[in-house]
Amino acid sequence: MIRDQETLNLLLDNISRFVRERLVPNEEQVAESDEIPDDIVEEMKAIGLFGLTIPEQYGGLQLTMEEEVLAMFELGHTSPAFRSIIGTTVGIGSQGIVFDGTDEQKQQYLPRMATGDVIASFALTEPGSGSDAGSLKTTARREGDHYVVNGTKRFITNAPHAGIFTLMARTDPNIKGSAGVSAFIVEAKSPGITLGKRDRKMGQQGAHTCDVIFENCKVPAANLIGGIEGRGFKTAMKVLDKGRIHIAAICVGVAERMLADALKYASERHQFGKAIGEFQLIQALLADSKAEIYAARCMVIDAARRRDDGLPVSTEASCAKMFASEMCGRVADRAVQIFGGAGYMSEYGIERFYRDARLFRIYEGTTQIQQLIIARNMLRELA
Repeated sequence: MIRDQETLNLLLDNISRFVRERLVPNEEQVAESDEIPDDIVEEMKAIGLFGLTIPEQYGGLQLTMEEEVLAMFELGHTSPAFRSIIGTTVGIGSQGIVFDGTDEQKQQYLPRMATGDVIASFALTEPGSGSDAGSLKTTARREGDHYVVNGTKRFITNAPHAGIFTLMARTDPNIKGSAGVSAFIVEAKSPGITLGKRDRKMGQQGAHTCDVIFENCKVPAANLIGGIEGRGFKTAMKVLDKGRIHIAAICVGVAERMLADALKYASERHQFGKAIGEFQLIQALLADSKAEIYAARCMVIDAARRRDDGLPVSTEASCAKMFASEMCGRVADRAVQIFGGAGYMSEYGIERFYRDARLFRIYEGTTQIQQLIIARNMLRELA
């Protein structure tokens, strides 16, 4: 659902220009330093990227899902690390509060997220629970007007920069599985929180993750999202459904960038007396990539529109995330093949994108988890 096409076009043009003029020229620096320059982050704040999904009443742009994915198509045309710095705040870190938070919680936290003054992070994964999120061990025990939290969260995106964590913890140890899980807003500077060292990753340098350790960390009872225990897993799943469409859109944008680079290289690189793009086997690699990107883009837009229409999108979100992330990996592989030996060299960006793209098939639910969700939903609908 596009509310105002003219306003949206201005936003998309701004993002496209920002990507082209500011982000692309800094890709190599970010990859080498593993840091996004402070001035880049400040510019992101200034053009409203941290508030894309925050409701207007709290200072955000309140994009619809369709508007959001169109924005992510544009932002995906550069290193995924740049998207990652805003990603948890516009996505999984904030949306639990947007969906299920109390009025007081929204008023306290969302305005500062919209400006980028507070980065929100999503703390669900643990050393012993990733895909099986319902088996998490982190506990939150009620003691008077606060909860005492103990446990360790792993691979938490933006944790080194977070101002708050949207935390999933078990409030009722007697209830096994997801029903005993609750969601909390936890201030990152709360006593009892320790951050592990930054993870060293295969790709996406500049996007930081680390462990978050809670040791007798006191969280005010007022920070229980929605004020009701046992609803945390449902909140997480709503957040992830939306997040999967968002990530699928980023996959499309990244794939479009890689294809554009590969197409340019194929038109300039000469072998046997002509541009390699004139050879049919290279053309096949280009054509297959174009067709798959087009299919993924259509899926993402359709899923986004369905969500905007208020329809259930668990299946469609998983389909889009699964197909788009796998597609992005195939396009990355073809692009390296088109570049040949040059594609294996670090001086060419395609080598970096090849490594960056690999993560898309893992986070926000692996491809295999998406397959399970899709199949189970189909069987449930049949029954």
